[in-house]
Amino acid sequence: MELESLAALNAERAARRAAVLVTPLDGGPQRLVKAADVAGDPLGAGIAERLRLGKSGLLETDAGRYFLTVQVPPVRLVATGAVHISQALAPMARLIDLDVTIIDPRTAFASPERFPDVRLLAAWPDAVLRDMPIDRYTAFAALTHDPKIDDPALAAALRSEAFYVGALGSRKTHAKRLERLGEQGFSDTDLARIKAPIGLPIGAVSPAEIALAILGEIVAALRLTSPRGEAS
Repeated sequence: MELESLAALNAERAARRAAVLVTPLDGGPQRLVKAADVAGDPLGAGIAERLRLGKSGLLETDAGRYFLTVQVPPVRLVATGAVHISQALAPMARLIDLDVTIIDPRTAFASPERFPDVRLLAAWPDAVLRDMPIDRYTAFAALTHDPKIDDPALAAALRSEAFYVGALGSRKTHAKRLERLGEQGFSDTDLARIKAPIGLPIGAVSPAEIALAILGEIVAALRLTSPRGEAS
C-alpha cells in the first residue's frame, strides 16, 4: 500500500496537482488524498490547512495522530513586460521560491543581459500561453501598460485557474481595460479577479518598491485566502 500511495503521489506531482499522503502513526495503512477530494475526507480541515501552508507536518485528532506529507507544485509567476519593475521583481520572486517567466515580444526589452538567469520569452503572450497553460498554482502579472501585450495575456489568465491576476496601471487605465475585456465577453465576476492597481497599497514609488508590493499581494493571495482550490 505504501508503494502504491507513493506512486500515486508522484503521479499527482507530475501533473502539477496537489495531494497529501496521510500516514497514521498509531497503525493503519497510508492513503493518498487528492486536492479535489479534501472536502469529503474525515481529516479535511487539517489537510486543507496543511495544503494552504504547503508544509508537511503532524496532525493530532481525537481519532489519532497522522503525519501529512504535503505535495504542492512549485508556484509560478508569469509576467508580461520586460520592464524595470520586472527586473526588480524576478530576483525578489526567486528568493521566495517562485518559478518566474517573463514574456515580452519587444526584443529591445526582453534581452538576457537585462534578465540574467530568468526564463525570458521574446514572443507575443497569446502565442506563448497556448502552449503554457496557467493552472491554479500560477500567479499572473500584466506590467507593460500596452494593451496589445497585456490584454491577450489577461484574457488567458481570466480563462484559467490562476490564483492571482494583477495588472499595472491607474484606475482610469484599468477602467478602459475592463471595457475592452468586457467587450470580449468577460463578466463582471471574471473582471473582479484582476487586482488593479496591482500590489498592496504601501505607497510604493520605485520599481523595487512596486515589485515588493506585488509580491506581498501574491503571497497574501497564496497563503491567506486558500486561492488554489483546496477546502479551507
